[in-house]
Amino acid sequence: MLELPEATTLARQLNETVSGLTIVSAEANHSLHGFAWYEGDPANYGEALRGRVIEGAITRGGRVDLLLDGGLRLSLMDGVNLRLLAADTLRPTKHQLMIELSDGRALTATVQMYGGLMLYPRDADMNFYDAVARQMPSPLTDAFDRTHFGGLLSAAKKTLSAKALLATEQRIPGLGNGCCQDILFIACIHPQSHVGVLSDVQLDGLFDSVKETLATMARLGGRDTEKDLRGQNGGYKTLLSAKTYIDPCPKCGGAIVRKAYLGGNVYFCPSCQPLQK
Repeated sequence: MLELPEATTLARQLNETVSGLTIVSAEANHSLHGFAWYEGDPANYGEALRGRVIEGAITRGGRVDLLLDGGLRLSLMDGVNLRLLAADTLRPTKHQLMIELSDGRALTATVQMYGGLMLYPRDADMNFYDAVARQMPSPLTDAFDRTHFGGLLSAAKKTLSAKALLATEQRIPGLGNGCCQDILFIACIHPQSHVGVLSDVQLDGLFDSVKETLATMARLGGRDTEKDLRGQNGGYKTLLSAKTYIDPCPKCGGAIVRKAYLGGNVYFCPSCQPLQK
């Protein structure tokens, strides 16, 4: 699923490869998917996109916005897989969005479990998540500093868990369940530990881990559990994920625990990340 490092990577790659090109044709909802979400009728996307110039791409939280002339943006969210196809590549028969470009290449988007492919006016807020991503600083910027993080902590209930702090209610736009696993592991904090009982030293370490881990993930092209615009896995090797939890803890060699918690699996080492409540 798209999170901040992958969205950042996709936006960079789009700017490098398709910025300035014109959309020759487009089709949305070619392959019906019950959890592919569009704004309005996807049957109108072809006409709305045809002839538009791609002016660039930006990241807002875990979303990629393709900026088009005429004040439009195409927002790709959550479980959308976006690929750039060469001019001579056979087009897939199944897709939720296909965009043919003026240089003969194409962008194709497919949805995994669920995902949004939404065409909006550039300055409109789509929903709560969109509005928050516009208002809150990205952890990849200097504006997300220890003072800002302290404000998030002050506003949180003392019994709020560490995972909930990081990965719910878009307190930190673009940080989701996937990225928070390594952040918490590096900070030696259990996902279910209450933030109100963590020491100042632990909270400083958590802040540092948020900043440094996300920056590393983005610099290396996203996590190795996700793919980029060219279909290549990201260069960041996850420490704790569905790919690695059967391996011993990379710190102590103990067993990693997988547990369902807050809408997804968490992975942790009980020894290196003792529970605190």
